[in-house]
Amino acid sequence: MIRVVLFDFGGVIAEEGFYQGLRVIAEKSGLEADTFIRTAEDLIHRMGYVTGRATEKEYWAAVREKTGITQADVYLREQIFARFVVRPGMLAHADKLRASGRKVGILSDQTDWLDELNRRSPFYGHFDRVYNSYTLRKSKRDATVFADICRDLAVAADEVLFVDDNIHNVTRAASVGLLTIHFVDAEQFARALEGFGL
Repeated sequence: MIRVVLFDFGGVIAEEGFYQGLRVIAEKSGLEADTFIRTAEDLIHRMGYVTGRATEKEYWAAVREKTGITQADVYLREQIFARFVVRPGMLAHADKLRASGRKVGILSDQTDWLDELNRRSPFYGHFDRVYNSYTLRKSKRDATVFADICRDLAVAADEVLFVDDNIHNVTRAASVGLLTIHFVDAEQFARALEGFGL
């Protein structure tokens, strides 16, 4: 029996603002987008901003040093924030699952940006729990995070359905016993839910 459904944020609950924003920054800076995105993604993990061990200021300074971009922090963050558009249909799914008696939560590899995104366009109220790598001090790149959350929720791994658009995160969750959906789009997700009887 599925007692808990955990949703990723960027790419599932909302449009994937981080990568979309980085692509715009690269293109406006005359840089090759895929290379820039890989560098910025590597830095956010390696520096520890995504796990609360570095600040946004330190992160953008490192990105500027590595890539040669020159824009101010406020410009860079707005390119990303503007593209994290919450999907009402996904919030409706969360509400329906919650109404059925299940707990629903967010499990996101995010920074302190997640709280600010919620202030701008509130979505936390649709979820029982919000797990953010920034406050957990651990990301989904570490498979033990899934066991940590199961313990916190007092459920077995096979009572949790995890939804993420990143296949690597899905694979890690499945490897420790969670049920999973690799999110592709809203229609595919709805079919996958039906396959679980939800």
